[in-house]
Amino acid sequence: MFSRASVVVRPAARAVAHAVRPAPVTALRAFSSSAMVASGHGPAPPIIVGPGVKDGEVPTAYDQATGLERFQLLGDIAGTNVFDQEPLDSSRVGTKANPIMVPATATSRIIGCTGCPADSHDVMWYELKENKQIRCWECGSVYELAVEH
Repeated sequence: MFSRASVVVRPAARAVAHAVRPAPVTALRAFSSSAMVASGHGPAPPIIVGPGVKDGEVPTAYDQATGLERFQLLGDIAGTNVFDQEPLDSSRVGTKANPIMVPATATSRIIGCTGCPADSHDVMWYELKENKQIRCWECGSVYELAVEH
């Protein structure tokens, strides 16, 4: 009985499946024929690819560095510390009313507290998030993220 019912139902199910299936969407024109448009506004992006090296020479870091490494190298040449790696203010203990502000360009940053004065306890690592204060478990110092947009 089951096999006879499946013989009747299968063709009907296939017909419904084909009727419900949406028609394929085709592009109106080929992507290769689309016009190329330049924005023309704002500053040009920084060049993050090195100039390369001439044939027969050994490349230096300046010649072959790319990406963040090149960004840092160009900052070093210009005398600018592109990544803020200075230690935080450890001359005082941050309070809820006057926390130690941690500069950041993102909405979160990982910090390490060594106490006040510096190195008074082992490093305690914390993830600081925007609009939220964190208190160190060891020394009680309070930190807050200062996001620079």
